[in-house]
Amino acid sequence: MMAAARMAIASCARFLPSSPSPLTLARPRAGAVSFLAARPSPATAPRSGRNLALFCSLSPTSLSLTEASVAPPPSQDGVEETKPPVPGGDEKAEPTVEELVGLLDVRVGRVVKAWRHPQADTLYVEEVDVGEAEPRTICSGLVNFLPIEELQDSNVIVLANLKPRNMRGIKSNGMLMAASDASHENVELLIPPEGSFPGERVWFGSEEEKHRQSDPASPNQVQKKKIWEAVQAHLRTTDNCIVVLGDKQMRTSAGLIFCKSLQGARVS
Repeated sequence: MMAAARMAIASCARFLPSSPSPLTLARPRAGAVSFLAARPSPATAPRSGRNLALFCSLSPTSLSLTEASVAPPPSQDGVEETKPPVPGGDEKAEPTVEELVGLLDVRVGRVVKAWRHPQADTLYVEEVDVGEAEPRTICSGLVNFLPIEELQDSNVIVLANLKPRNMRGIKSNGMLMAASDASHENVELLIPPEGSFPGERVWFGSEEEKHRQSDPASPNQVQKKKIWEAVQAHLRTTDNCIVVLGDKQMRTSAGLIFCKSLQGARVS
């Protein structure tokens, strides 16, 4: 406290007359220390005749004169600046199911040959024409659900951009799509309409939406981002056995894709 008082005296002194004049210490109230410059005597007063008096006050509840005169502005280091969100920033919205299904390469196929897997009782092995230079080899767990005669030379729907899987020594390059009931006791292959051709890419929606399809994702992307799993949960058959994604029908350029008899079935 005394150190602060001495600093205040030094600061006030530069406003006093050049002639020395005694300072008197006054205590006008508890908790405050004040310094009152005595009025200069007539002998030392300026010729103008005006009296000069200066009152400086320090109290525990006020800033010192030194603090008030030299205190720097508040540092900005500790102040967290709140910035408004930048439109079109790096954050991207989650893709919709309609956008995800456009990343799947679903095609019309034709089974040119089918046989029982030599190492797995529940698997068929098929060679399927999907519009490529050579038929694809695909393994399907359909032995318990349909006879091999129904597979041979049949038109099918193929999910073509899955990563190849080794199934008991045979590499499977795709999946035949089928509808099944809730108990998975009844399974039926999806059927493209008459006039569809092998290799044609399937889409969902109106005929005009065919040209809005995005390029299919790579098999690695489909697996890493779980695109097929996200889409599969929304695939169903209607009361007319038409395959739909929400309210969008699955189709080729020749018409709608369906199954034989399963209504409200899941698609896998």
